[in-house]
Amino acid sequence: MTLARAFPDSTAEWWIYLGVLVLYLLTRWFLAWRQARKEGAEHPVRTAFEDEDAEETNTGTPSTGSFSSYRQLMGFVGGAIVIVLVAALTEGGLQLTLMCTLVPVIVVLLAYLDFRRARTQRLTHRHT
Repeated sequence: MTLARAFPDSTAEWWIYLGVLVLYLLTRWFLAWRQARKEGAEHPVRTAFEDEDAEETNTGTPSTGSFSSYRQLMGFVGGAIVIVLVAALTEGGLQLTLMCTLVPVIVVLLAYLDFRRARTQRLTHRHT
């Protein structure tokens, strides 16, 4: 008997994982689009799709890897732990409820934290 999980067995679980990724990407795009409109960009949609990493040099410290700060790293680690705990320790209606309420809130907050950190770095690079 093994308790370890392999890949998801049902297509619904794959759609959930894909939905989490899509929610994160859409939130980041929406925040970038809104910021571009606020800054008066001529084409805010195009500006929102531009690669943010092209402007940034390697500013991350080696201890945080590709994350820009410990807050960002801890946010992603904490969010991932909560999502894994929800998926592993709950079943049925409770799991569905938490996956439809708590997990999207965590994903949106992580996308906002990531966007805010990237925006701060962009503004810092412009002024130096």
